[in-house]
Amino acid sequence: MSGPATSNGGDPGRDRSGPMLDVSDLAVSFGDQSVVSGVEFSVDRGSLVGLVGPNGAGKTTVLRTVKGTLDPDAGTVRVDGEPIHRKSAKEVSRLVASTPQGTALSFDFSVRQTVEMGRTPHLGRFDRMDESDRNAVETAMERASVTQFADRPFTSLSGGERQRVLLARALAQETPALLLDEPTASLDINHAVRTLELVRALVDDGKTAVAAIHDLNLAARYCDELVLLAGGGVRAAGRPADVLTSDTLRDAFDAETLVTTQPGTDAPLVTPLAEQESVARRVHVVGTGTPAAAAVSKLVGAGCRVSIGVVPAGDTAAERAADLDCEAVTVPAFAGIDDAARQRAADLAAAADAVVIAGETGDGNSAVIEAGSPRLAVETDESAYTSNGHDTVPLAALPAAVASLPSAAEPDATPPLNQSTTD
Repeated sequence: MSGPATSNGGDPGRDRSGPMLDVSDLAVSFGDQSVVSGVEFSVDRGSLVGLVGPNGAGKTTVLRTVKGTLDPDAGTVRVDGEPIHRKSAKEVSRLVASTPQGTALSFDFSVRQTVEMGRTPHLGRFDRMDESDRNAVETAMERASVTQFADRPFTSLSGGERQRVLLARALAQETPALLLDEPTASLDINHAVRTLELVRALVDDGKTAVAAIHDLNLAARYCDELVLLAGGGVRAAGRPADVLTSDTLRDAFDAETLVTTQPGTDAPLVTPLAEQESVARRVHVVGTGTPAAAAVSKLVGAGCRVSIGVVPAGDTAAERAADLDCEAVTVPAFAGIDDAARQRAADLAAAADAVVIAGETGDGNSAVIEAGSPRLAVETDESAYTSNGHDTVPLAALPAAVASLPSAAEPDATPPLNQSTTD
């Protein structure tokens, strides 16, 4: 895995060219039950890597082994070049800090006392904290935005606030590596985003972090790279866009998904699909914007072969079609529809089993709409053709409505669909 190389503490004479974390051929079992085997990945300095996968895939087991609380049956774990399973618990705690999956504490400590626990690896049995320790605690609380809670009981805080306090405790350890086990578990979307924004900021400042994250879309948005665990091993590793593909997710989760792009980013957006029979129909979509993009996604997810056009280049619907490898007949924005684009789109409409109208279509697409039949309009205030004599259906019912139509199009009646066409 590649990423920025940033110093994160430890011995100043140590070689900084290698990865911060290196897991090699890791195998862990509980009794006769193998949990993970042959797990290998590395984490570069100053990067955030997410462990993702189905329940029971071994994400927590890997994290517990990396932080030294589980001994592997085979393989090695190195943090900042140091093999951790040859070290004492205190030595490991100076290399790796972690936050647990739950946020419960056995005793009702104050927030400050909770964060002060992070200094334990740096203190002797009878040592008291000195000024440097107190500064580390104050800095950690400030960085995690929990200073205002310093004197409050930990148990009086919300789940999201507790998660930030536990993150502050980990920061107070001043370790080169940070491990987070489901840091967004049981949090609402606001606190989940705030937590990962904080982790992302720490990484951007040079910290190295590994997080087990249940939500694939949050993992894709915030992580530099992902390691997908399933069946006791690594199924895929690399950039989120390379890991979170429909084929890979089908293999790991035994689920059908639709993978597009999160708005405003290049991160993948994973949408799970309900089990349903494939709708083997060709459909041509006419429209623009979010309604047309949603129609394209819905139809592709149902198994349809979809084309769209004519649509302005750069429109949300055109980008969605490109994400899903659908043929899009496009023209430059604000340029109007030329004859060649109109004819190509009309040919696709004529060869389709149905024409679906979604969102604004523009006057120039009238001939495209009329070239195909039957026609279905998705219910939306933006569709100029909704009340023009066409059958209307809600978006959720669109695949079923298309499936009820006879399949009239010959498979080879037109050039292959699902190829990008730009005029």
